[in-house]
Amino acid sequence: MDVPDSDGLAGRVAIVTGGGAAGDGIGNGRAASILLARRGAHVVVVDRQPELAEHTVDMIEADGGSAMAVAADVTTEADCRAMVDAALQRLGTVDVLVNNVGVGSQGSVVDETLERWERVMRINVTSMMLASAAVIPAMVAAGGGAIVNISSIAALLPSGLTAYSTSKGAVISLTRAMASDHGRDGVRVNCIAPGPAYTPMVQAGGMSEERREARRRATVTGVEGTGWDIGNAVVFLASDHARWITGQTLIVDGGVTVRGPRR
Repeated sequence: MDVPDSDGLAGRVAIVTGGGAAGDGIGNGRAASILLARRGAHVVVVDRQPELAEHTVDMIEADGGSAMAVAADVTTEADCRAMVDAALQRLGTVDVLVNNVGVGSQGSVVDETLERWERVMRINVTSMMLASAAVIPAMVAAGGGAIVNISSIAALLPSGLTAYSTSKGAVISLTRAMASDHGRDGVRVNCIAPGPAYTPMVQAGGMSEERREARRRATVTGVEGTGWDIGNAVVFLASDHARWITGQTLIVDGGVTVRGPRR
């Protein structure tokens, strides 16, 4: 039987944007970076705050993995190109890109200001377009690659986060468009829509224990999600085990989106 006997990640080069986190916290990007490194990938950890990226690299190296830190603001074209150039100069290729940068927002269109709206779109959507545009030519030259974009179930279940929900819906559409555009070049593009996982970003937002418990109870499994859950999904979609999957959105939410009204 023609079944892959490994995930094929060993020796590959993976760029993870938003790969830092506060302290020793495990956010989606840091979890993905650590888990990809554990599979033998060389990880380029990118963050706007270099000390956060460097701490993730320290954690990977202490775990026996290989990583390098790059400081970049992925909302700018120049930094995205510099990020890819740094990976190519040091490691020779780029096989995986994880677009993980994002920011939240609250309120309806009536509440939003144009400045806040444009900021959310630039960070959550434009950054992924710019990073992908910078990396895809290198992937094509190498014979292919995998891109994983991080969306949110807020795109599917809007709840008073209009700019955020809209931006995350755009990420899903961007994913499908890039998958269609570059599939014949060997580039797979998929998306993950996380549910209410508890991450350092959520913690920093000052969430109460009552609200945290309510989010856990909203799942079907009754289990609180973490950055590791999202990171494991990233590893799967980046791996050869997902070689026939592209243009898809993997919902990782403990069943929040399938739960109907209680009887």
